[in-house]
Amino acid sequence: MKKISTILFITLFIPNLLLAKDPKSSYPTFTKWLLDNGYNQYVDIDAKGVPRHNLKLRVSERLWKIPYKMNPNRDTLIYYFYRYNFSHLTGDPNTYSWKPIEIKPANKPYKFEFDLQEDKFIKKQLKTKGLVSYLYYQDGKVLIDEISPDEKLGEFIKDDTRLISMSMGKSVMSYILGHAICDGYIDNIDSTINDWPVLENTLYNNQKLIDMLNMAPGDQKVIYEWSDGAGIRADNDYDYQVNNIYTTLGFYFQNTEKSKSVYNYNGFITMILKNYIRHKTGDNYKVLLNKIFQNKVKNEYNVQFVEMNSGSEEWGIGDSMVRLTRHDWLRLAKAMMDDYQDDTCVGNYLKEIHKRRIPKNLGGDKDEPEFNLTYTYGGQFHFDYPGLKNRVVFGLGGRGGQAILIDVENSRIVVINSIQYNNGKYKYNVKKLLIDPIKNGR
Repeated sequence: MKKISTILFITLFIPNLLLAKDPKSSYPTFTKWLLDNGYNQYVDIDAKGVPRHNLKLRVSERLWKIPYKMNPNRDTLIYYFYRYNFSHLTGDPNTYSWKPIEIKPANKPYKFEFDLQEDKFIKKQLKTKGLVSYLYYQDGKVLIDEISPDEKLGEFIKDDTRLISMSMGKSVMSYILGHAICDGYIDNIDSTINDWPVLENTLYNNQKLIDMLNMAPGDQKVIYEWSDGAGIRADNDYDYQVNNIYTTLGFYFQNTEKSKSVYNYNGFITMILKNYIRHKTGDNYKVLLNKIFQNKVKNEYNVQFVEMNSGSEEWGIGDSMVRLTRHDWLRLAKAMMDDYQDDTCVGNYLKEIHKRRIPKNLGGDKDEPEFNLTYTYGGQFHFDYPGLKNRVVFGLGGRGGQAILIDVENSRIVVINSIQYNNGKYKYNVKKLLIDPIKNGR
């Protein structure tokens, strides 16, 4: 494998992979997407015959995602819904274009039973907050199945609309890792990562998988993600998500040493683990994904993973982002629950990472949003939610209010897809939408 110094030399002479800074550069592509998908009411034709969107947008010039404190109008939510879920594949100049890895639907997708109930409070939350979809599953049946009303975002959501994971992809990666262990590609969660040359001469080399899974490899002096725009401490403008792992390590992690093992939530760890799975599975990587989603999750629609368009696989070009339809998100959560309950090998992996969870010890400027505000973390899942004492509940969470809670002992699942969450206009009721249904059932 080439030396890091060689790679760094090369990267100085290739286009920077940072995202464009001018959001208006994406408006023609956004307009074309509106027209291509039949949303003509949001497009006008100017005097020169050029189509232009007619939405009143307020888009951040600093962040690709919606800033946490922003209270966007509906028009702006429409734009970000496009940006999150479609712009990576449209050639949008303001979004890094990914190469998709598609997992086709299962031959016999899992069919849910429905016993639907009306809940006026949930409907109101969908109408007034940034929620896109709400699903509640209990004892083998879907009891609540709601989407955002048309006057908010509902007109953009169909059965086959794939919704971005944000940081829920971290937990999906962990589930994939459990399968890689059970299929013999990796020994166990106490295995040491010492066989991937990419990590040499960095603090991540010789780390135990369990410490990486628990977000505690001692990297807090180099990377920090507790506020908008933060990441690599030495360069907050650097976006590791659109640069391969080899390049990021070469720029910022050479000759670094592990600090104290404490919870330090960041997406770079997940990228390393995701690409380590790719390294260990080799040509069988997609075979493993097909086995998980087609045979176990039994997805109804295509599942989409992504990787960078350029660079060697050995450099670490895969991202942890994944897109599934709203019901396939529920299928995935149910598969995790079934594994846990059936004592499968992967179920035992889930039990072990729950057992080995660590305290978050947060406070001050490190407080997480309420939907992720748990006492412990383990294996890329959130555990020990306030109000759910002594309950084994696996939590997936991501920016914008994305949340899945899985009560593996009482067969209850809540799936929330959301585009924005904050402490203002877009703060949905975590207690009533997430905690109470898991705690009390319906």
